[in-house]
Amino acid sequence: MLGKLLTRFLRGAPAPAAPAPAPAPGDADNPLFEYFLDNPGRLIDKWHHYLEVYHRHFARFRGKSPVIVEIGVWQGGSLQMWHDYFGAGCRVVGIDIDPRCLEFADANTTILIGDQGSREFLATVREQVPRIDILIDDGGHFVAQQIATFEELYPHIQPNGVFLCEDMHSSLWRRFGGGVRHEGSFLEYSKALIDSLSAWHSEEPELLSVNRFTESTFSMHFYNSVLVIEKRPMAYPGHSRSGARAF
Repeated sequence: MLGKLLTRFLRGAPAPAAPAPAPAPGDADNPLFEYFLDNPGRLIDKWHHYLEVYHRHFARFRGKSPVIVEIGVWQGGSLQMWHDYFGAGCRVVGIDIDPRCLEFADANTTILIGDQGSREFLATVREQVPRIDILIDDGGHFVAQQIATFEELYPHIQPNGVFLCEDMHSSLWRRFGGGVRHEGSFLEYSKALIDSLSAWHSEEPELLSVNRFTESTFSMHFYNSVLVIEKRPMAYPGHSRSGARAF
């Protein structure tokens, strides 16, 4: 039995249904955890720790009528979860390549059908969704799709918004265009962005200089299979001293 489970895992096939998630330290007051456990709506499939990551970075938008764009609709359950979590006034835009997802549209939910790997399609998303507060990439997971989505939509997220890409372990899989430390993967692509956060201090501008990412990004957070980037208009960091000298 163990051999069969290991073979299935190594091949990337779905594992048998897992038991209900046990609360993590961040789940004690997490409405997403409670919703997931007692899901009253459509099917949702999530790695357990994602719920803690969501709440950590999305909580400040609750009750503020945010615009949420989620790439990857599947069974539509997460669309319902976002409405419950963010409250009245929230607008959710779901993007999927499967036209059957159109049935999930309602007064507060827009469904766009298209390929996230198409930059032409992503340009139409910018036109149809003039404001994005939170962008969640849970789409096809191919690294080329993730890179195209980031490059085309990250600049379009409002100046204090959040970008989240999940299931980034696909960057470790060759069949998704990745591989361990493969330079073409989205994981390696995003690692390279870390340097830009501190580009203000670069003494080699020909190798690293302040760019649009530097000026619009406050922080990057890497979790197991998840990257969260928080935007904020940035300028050269201030520096000062306080207190009395000791010697």
